[in-house]
Amino acid sequence: MSEPTAPMRITLRLESLLVLLVCAALYYHREYSWWLFAGCFLIPDISLLGYAFGKKVGAIGYNLAHSYIGPALCALLFVLFSQPFWLMTALVWCAHIGFDRTLGYGLKYTQGFAYTHLGRLNNKSH
Repeated sequence: MSEPTAPMRITLRLESLLVLLVCAALYYHREYSWWLFAGCFLIPDISLLGYAFGKKVGAIGYNLAHSYIGPALCALLFVLFSQPFWLMTALVWCAHIGFDRTLGYGLKYTQGFAYTHLGRLNNKSH
């Protein structure tokens, strides 16, 4: 597994920051509750409990909760059924993922929590 170059890491983190900002702006535009946003923002991190059952289970759980697939499906449900719950969920969930990836917490490999698609955490070259 090769490490991303410094310019690639910067690009990926800026892209993630943009996702966070766009989601927050859309959430604001829709005039949804910021209390609800704050209360739900860390829910995807419950997936970290999977690491109590080993690196592989932890990585699978983390990746399921930190992939854009789930929020995209919620957004699709909003388009199909026009229920605000689905859009709120998609925006908060995407914002969380964008926040985490801005900080360098990428999707996990089964070698351990520190091994991510954005590069190894705590790597001095970050």
